[in-house]
This record gives sequence, structure tokens and C-alpha cells, in this order.
Amino acid sequence: MSKFKGDRKKPFIRKEKEEGDKKGKRPAKKNFGKKPFFKKKDEKAEKKTFADEGKIRLNRYLANAGICSRREADKLIESGVVQINGKVVTELGTKVEPGDTVHYGGELISGEKKQYVLLNKPKDYITTMDDPQKRRTVMELVQKACKERIYPVGRLDRATSGLLLLTNDGQLTKRLTHPSSNVRKVYQVTLDKNVNQNHMIQLVEGVELEDGVSTADKAFYAKDGDKSQVILELHSGKNRIIRRMMETLGYKVTKLDRTQFAGLTKKDLPRGRFRHLSEKEVGLLHRVAGMSPQQ
Repeated sequence: MSKFKGDRKKPFIRKEKEEGDKKGKRPAKKNFGKKPFFKKKDEKAEKKTFADEGKIRLNRYLANAGICSRREADKLIESGVVQINGKVVTELGTKVEPGDTVHYGGELISGEKKQYVLLNKPKDYITTMDDPQKRRTVMELVQKACKERIYPVGRLDRATSGLLLLTNDGQLTKRLTHPSSNVRKVYQVTLDKNVNQNHMIQLVEGVELEDGVSTADKAFYAKDGDKSQVILELHSGKNRIIRRMMETLGYKVTKLDRTQFAGLTKKDLPRGRFRHLSEKEVGLLHRVAGMSPQQ
């Protein structure tokens, strides 16, 4: 009988890689069940669109910083007195990306005050700045949070609820969303049937997906006596990773809720509401991202 029998206090924890794994040796492929429906083309298009959302036109950036109006900013740009990342920019329509540095007249322009907003996202909201199909977006829920334009850090799909960080701190966003980042995320997953112990172990040892092997760092049952709800802790930022892992093992996710993100929790944050992070929490995020608060 397994020592992990239904005890949610004893999680299935992924072991450290063996010496052979450190040298890049991939585990042997196994047949873990039917592969999920997967459209590479659509995912790439989604990522490209989402990446473009963080950009802002240079004239608007200057106007937001209080330098001048947008029309006057266009004249400044054409005159060659504005630089992005040390290079003179004269082309109208140029966009500033999160993390770019902008100089005007030799002085660094700080576009806006940095804001950090934590949202407890309900399902049926799209994680995007604007939706051509006029579906509800997460931006509707935080429109009164601050005057600055903030952006989602990563994404939660429409059917997923839980913690979503929004900020205008471009450097922090890049660090937290980079594939090499070590950001801890915890999800409560409700399935259409009980998850057996062998599959719980397999979740931490590795599930073969179309884009490679994916693993959870920890997996345990959410409630004693209920094996249809599990808690998964992972660092992967792959698209729909939990749904795809569970589908591959033969389960359908009926509810997915992110309960923790980079050390932040849902405590005292009702569904659909937001709050501003404290200085201590902002400092925590910078440490998680491996950067100082001044960066």
C-alpha cells in the first residue's frame, strides 16, 4: 500500500535530477495516454499578440510623463532630441517596450509611477488589454486601480480563476515571465473524477506532452477523502500546462484556480477584487526576480 494514501499533508514531491539528467540526458519516452488536441500555430499567434500589448507609442509615453502634448511630442521626435536605449529616434509611430529607457534633452524620462496591483480574477474574463470580440477583460476589473496604464504579468486563460499580477514595471515583468525564472505558482485543480496515486506520482516525475516533458514540483490531494481535487505547485509558464497534463493522463479539468503566485496569496482578497501590493511585497517580488528594488 502506498505511503501517500490520500494524505494531503504528504505531497508527491519531484526528486532532484540524477547526474545523467544534469548532462542533458532526456528521460525515455513513455506512453502516458491519449495526447490532447494541440494547435501550435494558434498558440504562437496568441503569444505574439500578447507580447505586443506592452508597447506604447513614444509620443504618448512623453505625454504621460508630462513633457508635452502628443502633437508637440511628434515635433520633438522629428527634431532628433529623443533617444530610446541610447539611440536617436526620429520616426513617428515608434513604440516603447517595457524595460526601454527613454531620454529627452539628455535626461532620463520616467514615464510613470510604478504600480503593482494584485487581482483575484474570476473565470470568463480574458487576460488581455483589449478584445476585438468585445468579451470581458481583466482590465475592466482594475480600471479604477490607478491612473497609470498597467499590464498583466503572464496570463490566465478565460476559464481559469485566481491570482493575476498587473504592473507597469517592465523590468520586473520581463524577469518574472522569462522561461528561466523560478517563479512559484500554486493551483487548486478540480477534475471530473478521482486522480489515482500512480498519476499523482507521474505528475511530479514527468508527463510527455507534444512540446516536451512537463513536471509539477509538488502534487497532493486538496481535501482528505476527496481525490477529485488536487493541489499542484509548479514553475512552468507553458500555455495551458495543467490542463494539458491532466488531459494527457485522461482527466478533464472542471475548475482551475491559482491560489499563489511568487509568494503572494489570495488572503483577504475576494473574487473579482484587487488590491495594491505593500512595499514589503514589492520587495519580495524583486527578490524572487533576482533584482534590486532600484532596478
